[in-house]
Amino acid sequence: MCDDDPIWRDLIQGLTQDDGAAARSHLDAGRPVYSIADDMPPGLLRKDHPDGRAELIRFDRQGDQVVRRL
Repeated sequence: MCDDDPIWRDLIQGLTQDDGAAARSHLDAGRPVYSIADDMPPGLLRKDHPDGRAELIRFDRQGDQVVRRL
């Protein structure tokens, strides 16, 4: 990664200044949102559903594998 590359700079800025609007927009449109946090086990994602359910999942070629409901 190159710090002076505008694509990387814009991507990093977008990630660090995220206010959740894009995620809310997807949920409002009826689509799930996937996210990851530093305190999550490696290889797992959080999947938030439009109806408020949340799951810890592992994704593979067969689709989402629910590890735990949150």
